[in-house]
Amino acid sequence: METLRKKSGFIGCALLLVSGINLQAQESVVQKNPNIVFILADDLGWRDLACYGNPFNETPNLDKLAQSGIRFTQAYAACPVCSPTRASIMTGKFPARLQLTNFIGGVRTDPKSPILPAKWKQFLEAREITVPELLKQKGYTTGMVGKWHLGNQDSIAPWHQGFDYSRMIGKNGLDYYNYSIFIDSYQKEFTDHGTHYLTDKLTEYGVDFIKQNAKRPFFLYMAYSAPHVVLVPRSDKLKKYFVKYGQTEEKYNPNYAAMIESMDDGVGAIVQTLKDQGLLDNTLIIFTSDNGGLGLDELGPVPTSNAPLRKWKGHIYEGGTRVPAIVSWAGKIAPGKVSDTYFSTIDYLPTFCELTGITRLPKDVDGQSILSLYLHPKQETNHTRPLFWHYPHFSNQLGRPAGSVRVGDYKLVELFESGKLELYNLKEDISESNDLSESMKEKTEELHRLLIDWRKKMNAQMPNKNPDYKL
Repeated sequence: METLRKKSGFIGCALLLVSGINLQAQESVVQKNPNIVFILADDLGWRDLACYGNPFNETPNLDKLAQSGIRFTQAYAACPVCSPTRASIMTGKFPARLQLTNFIGGVRTDPKSPILPAKWKQFLEAREITVPELLKQKGYTTGMVGKWHLGNQDSIAPWHQGFDYSRMIGKNGLDYYNYSIFIDSYQKEFTDHGTHYLTDKLTEYGVDFIKQNAKRPFFLYMAYSAPHVVLVPRSDKLKKYFVKYGQTEEKYNPNYAAMIESMDDGVGAIVQTLKDQGLLDNTLIIFTSDNGGLGLDELGPVPTSNAPLRKWKGHIYEGGTRVPAIVSWAGKIAPGKVSDTYFSTIDYLPTFCELTGITRLPKDVDGQSILSLYLHPKQETNHTRPLFWHYPHFSNQLGRPAGSVRVGDYKLVELFESGKLELYNLKEDISESNDLSESMKEKTEELHRLLIDWRKKMNAQMPNKNPDYKL
């Protein structure tokens, strides 16, 4: 505990009370030390689940999970690529504050551009306080299964960032039949050469963790690598998707659909395990994605479409940042709800803190607890809280350096290469096709100033001039 105090530099803050619930009722929720299962998909698009309107992919378990709780239509990843979003989940901070603004290993430049990408940190610093480190203070056992992607050094691996149980994808993480899993350290490694499909193996570890810790409060961070390319599905799941191919107006990818189905099977197995262990009524389950779906050829054919959203992974537009999000808690969250209140992945850490009675948050946490949104979604309306994105890089998916801010229905986009500003009304124009910056100059200036001030507050790294650029 003393080590954690030195690492944290905590500041005190008052525990937010759930709207519409009296103090006694709120305490009764906290005193039960609810389990938390956080399931993260990799590159899953906003419309990739059947419960979000996809007519091709089959996701019965996730559909059932959505029906048992809340399906959010305006949930956001804190960045259009994976590592920064994962860091935001772990810390409750904007990636710009962490200066971790691109995926680990992202080094693309464009010699024809007037700017070079911003400098950034290719790891989550060990000094950052993570969700599992906080929950361990309350007696939780913590488990991480799957994709970490926040740095490879031993000191910042999951087993040194608060996780008691770590099963981290190691070598060949994009090959679903030839890979390795590090078990609690870099010294012990499970290696597979075609025996266990990776998604199924990760599910097996998640189920194992739940069974091992059924008699104590636990936090499970279940980070699937699916449906990230390379698209390597299980062959026994493909036939029905090939049969359905071409039967819808928009064409879908059978390989991608089969990979999503395997992940859906995993979610079903985890929920069933909770039920079998008598834990379902005391477990908050969250499912979401780390960024928007991939919408162009990369390591194979186009996986998916984010339409009607604009663009895809690696872009600051809605297709790159808006993600599916499902929250379920049997007996606590009313079933069959749909919420259009927007929030970000920075909000999960403070939510877990309020849920478990942690009143002292780490310094500079940017997120806000949305526990009341889970328990009383009818009382929430789409408010005017600002959310920000900062991506001063060239993505592998053709995204360009840019930033954005959303306040209420309005979203401002700033293109860093040209300085061009774009303004959209997302309520009326979800596709971001009608730029209002010229007709609403006052609103454009207002949001631009807000974005600039936020970057200064975050000490956000900006792109540099390209000395070799020629007009």
